[in-house]
Amino acid sequence: MPEQPYENVVPETSSGPIQIPEEQQALFREILELLQKKGTSFAVAGAFALREHTGIGRDTKDLDLFLTPANANVALQHLREKGFECEVCDPVWLFKAHRDGFFVDFITGMSNAAIVVEDSWIERASLAEVAGVKTRVLAAEELVASKVFIARRERFDGADIVHLIYGTRGKLDWQRILRMVGEHWEIVLWALVLFRYVYPAQTHYVPEGVWRDLLCRFQNAVSHPDSSAEFRGSLVDDKQFAIDVNEWGLANLMQEYRDRRLKIIPAPQITT
Repeated sequence: MPEQPYENVVPETSSGPIQIPEEQQALFREILELLQKKGTSFAVAGAFALREHTGIGRDTKDLDLFLTPANANVALQHLREKGFECEVCDPVWLFKAHRDGFFVDFITGMSNAAIVVEDSWIERASLAEVAGVKTRVLAAEELVASKVFIARRERFDGADIVHLIYGTRGKLDWQRILRMVGEHWEIVLWALVLFRYVYPAQTHYVPEGVWRDLLCRFQNAVSHPDSSAEFRGSLVDDKQFAIDVNEWGLANLMQEYRDRRLKIIPAPQITT
């Protein structure tokens, strides 16, 4: 089969409305209303949150909900009782429920376990309407944090981050973002350099203090390299950097993060 043209593989960004079939919207409404009725805390992410903060419309086949691990277990049990098929795809970060060909993803953090959803993510969520239901979507800061490590060969969310900065005119709680990423501040600087390249006339959307802080950190790190610093490629993409671990003998930091996370998160409690 001939390779698909590029434009048919990656859809163009658009400010048009998200086109969702009524059957799918009805299922999304059912899920949102059920979880709200049960008092399960969550925030909508994905295409709905991106549109809320940037105006970018993106058709979607699933509903992305961010929850803490404990609430994800509770939410799945509620959906199972309503006839949804539920599965634990990865206890570190991803649970799924589906029915009639439509999906809802319950996300509790990043797949590399470097960033974890906390109660504050849900508490800071913005009021919005999704599929006709008044609910909450991730605040822009948490949406940025959720995307900084999505830089794989098959999916790169750097453009989303750049659009979030542009769409909000940089009116973000930058210290909040930096606290969430912690020791991985360089991944934020990487995204900001991309923003500066894409929108040079809007460099000021990122406060001068943030530029100065991150560039000073970077300059200091370059001037005083740490010979004992760990290889971090697997945190970005464990497939593209597999050779470093499997053949060149470098440590698998992602696996260490995930193993540490698995020791402290509640075990999935999906019952039939």
